[in-house]
Amino acid sequence: MAKLLFSLRNVPDDEADDVRELLEQNHIAFYETSAGNWGISVPAIWLQDKTEYPRAKSLIDDYQKERFIQQRAAYEQLKREGRHRTLADIIKDNPLRFILYIVIIFLLLYFSTRPFINLG
Repeated sequence: MAKLLFSLRNVPDDEADDVRELLEQNHIAFYETSAGNWGISVPAIWLQDKTEYPRAKSLIDDYQKERFIQQRAAYEQLKREGRHRTLADIIKDNPLRFILYIVIIFLLLYFSTRPFINLG
C-alpha cells in the first residue's frame, strides 16, 4: 500500500528535484502525483512500500533542516547587502496590482460591515 511522503503543493522546483534525487540515491521506490488539470488533486511524492517510510522521512527531515539553514543564510546575506525584497519593492514592481488588492480589501470590509452599520 502506498504512503504519502512529501506534498509538492507550493514547493519550489529545486526542492522537489532534490527530494527526488535523495530518494533515488537511497534506492527508495516512489511515484509522483500531479495536481491534475484543474489543480485540485494532491501533488505529492508517495512511497510504494510503506515500510520504507521511517527511513525516507528521516532523510527528508535531515535534508529540510540543511535546506532551511542554507536558505536562511542566503536571505541574511541578501539582507546585509540590501538586496532582499521588501514591501516597497513589491509595490514598485506592480503598483496597479497593489492598488487593486487594497480596493478589494476595502470593498470586502465595506460589504461585511454595512449590514451592521445600517441597523443603527
